[in-house]
Amino acid sequence: MIKLLSVAIVAGLLFAESNQQVSKITDGKGKTSYPTCICIEKSDTHCFMFLYLYSGWPCYFPTHIQCWTDWFDRDDPSGTGDWETLYNLRKENPGKICSKPADIEARTLSGLSVAAAGDVIYKSDTTEGFICKNEDQSKKKCNDYRVRFSCHPPFCGGGVCWTKWYDRDNPSGTGDWELLSNLKKENPGEICDYPLYIEAVTTDTITPAIDTGETFSVYNPTEGFVCRKIDQKSGVCRDYKVRFGCPCSY
Repeated sequence: MIKLLSVAIVAGLLFAESNQQVSKITDGKGKTSYPTCICIEKSDTHCFMFLYLYSGWPCYFPTHIQCWTDWFDRDDPSGTGDWETLYNLRKENPGKICSKPADIEARTLSGLSVAAAGDVIYKSDTTEGFICKNEDQSKKKCNDYRVRFSCHPPFCGGGVCWTKWYDRDNPSGTGDWELLSNLKKENPGEICDYPLYIEAVTTDTITPAIDTGETFSVYNPTEGFVCRKIDQKSGVCRDYKVRFGCPCSY
């Protein structure tokens, strides 16, 4: 029995790896859900093999991928504030947010980050969601915010899945060269063939590249990122790391 289970696990794992999909369960009422996965083989920082907790089926997914839900905006600050609570968002958007989000991001409807908007935030976490109270602001009401959550890829539908951060070069030579072709060669299988988005930030302060005031000769998802010293008034580039946004199904 144990031997047969082991064979089934290995066979199922190979099938899941080849299809890059996670199996789903449909109950007697036609409701579809994804079973809970537990890690059964891991290092100090990564998990390499998972097992469905209740079914015993193997499940596989690339652990370096970060997948975001759609943006949600259920409230506005016309009352006591902007209440984007996880409980209400789940109730109003059934099945669109995973049971245990890994991260939360909030931005104003105009695209500003919380830091740039300057509001005092009462709550922003993956347990309760996001709350900005008007009474906590000194001179104005809260801005109107929208939120999204980072989940495991099976829960994100057609969203964007982000790779891990890559920092292959430093600006000690002619500049900082984070080219997609080099990154794919040095990290086989980790980046999709045709990324949709690219993000670059400094390695020390995590400042977005576009906010540093430096000039970039390459900054797009099909080529990667390049900051050349020769293009800067100061004659130097900061050290950057990059990540790529891919379709969640790649």
